[in-house]
Amino acid sequence: MQHHPHVHCIGPGGGLSPDRTRWIACPPGFFMSVKVLGRLFRRLLLERLAAAFAEGGLRFFGDLAPLAEPRAFAVHCTSRRRIDWVVYAKPPFGDPEQVLAYLGRYTRRVTIANSRLVTLTDDAVSVRWEEGRQRVS
Repeated sequence: MQHHPHVHCIGPGGGLSPDRTRWIACPPGFFMSVKVLGRLFRRLLLERLAAAFAEGGLRFFGDLAPLAEPRAFAVHCTSRRRIDWVVYAKPPFGDPEQVLAYLGRYTRRVTIANSRLVTLTDDAVSVRWEEGRQRVS
């Protein structure tokens, strides 16, 4: 499998007023600029990664092992500052109770259990899955 880090987040769709006395909802049909969010997330994540690296809090393995060297890590991070980070935002698929129920099913388990793996190569993964009650490989 290719190294493909990504993050899933939930945003509240509004915020507290400056005096913190009331909730101000986002305008209908607009949450925030995904370009602005991508730039902000990129800056904050790279700053925190640099701080963690400086404190010795990062470990690199496999193909990423060379990043343990300060110069290689700095070059790698610098190259990441030059590219746009893709942010995809969509409205919720239900009310707050539905969203929490959905998330609750996934917070304490992995996406694909080892028992479902059929084959694994450098660029492909095959898994056993169920469609209704029918098992498919």
